[in-house]
Amino acid sequence: MKMLQFFSRKVALTLALALALSAGGVIQGHAARIIKLAHPNVPAHPMGQGYELFKKDLEERSKGAFKVQIYDSSKYGNFDAVVQGIRMGVLQMGSDGVGNFSVFNPKLMLFDMPFMIPSYEASDLITDGPIGQELAKSLESNNIKGLGYIEIGFKNIFSNRPVRTLEDAKDLKIRSTHSKAHIAVLQALGMNPTPVAWGEVYTALQQKTVDGIDIDLNLAYFNKFPELTKYVTMSRTVYSPHLVMISTKFWDKLTPQEQQWVTESFKVMQEFERAEIRKNEAMIIEKIKASGGEVIELTPEERQRWVEATKGVFAKFNDAIPAATVEAVRNTVNAGK
Repeated sequence: MKMLQFFSRKVALTLALALALSAGGVIQGHAARIIKLAHPNVPAHPMGQGYELFKKDLEERSKGAFKVQIYDSSKYGNFDAVVQGIRMGVLQMGSDGVGNFSVFNPKLMLFDMPFMIPSYEASDLITDGPIGQELAKSLESNNIKGLGYIEIGFKNIFSNRPVRTLEDAKDLKIRSTHSKAHIAVLQALGMNPTPVAWGEVYTALQQKTVDGIDIDLNLAYFNKFPELTKYVTMSRTVYSPHLVMISTKFWDKLTPQEQQWVTESFKVMQEFERAEIRKNEAMIIEKIKASGGEVIELTPEERQRWVEATKGVFAKFNDAIPAATVEAVRNTVNAGK
């Protein structure tokens, strides 16, 4: 009888093991791979929602072989902390504005150049095509693998006074990053760029340390900047993508199947995030108007004045961004029209 009971238990255990393997589940002794993922946005922003979707999709797709831990709102640290964590392999994934990566490859300042990319359709051609892929690949020598690009959107002028012309923009004290290219663009438009850390922007606007900020509609809305800036000038000066990166130290340890799962879940997230960014814009404009704000569209003639005013910026960064690269972007954009 004891032998029969032992045999029965053994058969049951074998069947349970077989079922676990066939289901692709994580069995005892094979711990899930942990992905620590850091990004700078609030959870309500399309980027925050996108990463939650990535987590859900990857954990389900891999049947528990992966577990994703998300550090939103720069909780892991600033850009330097995130990049250092990924290079060392203690942080597995993250994303940040492409211009920040110019410390590794100056060509990535390409995305800080003004009026280069006229539409979202054009942005997809650049980031998803050979130009964007080559730029991302250049980071691999720093243990950073680019999975692909998501986006922030087009920068517009949020300010506490109306900006309808270049003359109105003159001497506007506007928040800038520390990017030399970003500062050069704002100066070319006659503004007074003032570097302010991202976490201090709301307070700087509230205390009138700065008169405005050039930022996309989604970031402004989800960080409540329209509460402090009555006017929005739809300048669409610069398109801002985010590079989603994964540590090559982590990536190289994954099996081909695991790499495929991560790639597929990223594609799901990428499609969702871009769609939400673009869809939200009309809603945000209406909400700004409904709350008493004014949305200013530049006339075609005035917009061309802005384009002409910033043409000199390209010459300042010739050494970093070869003319051939700029020409390749313009040819790609024109071919897609």
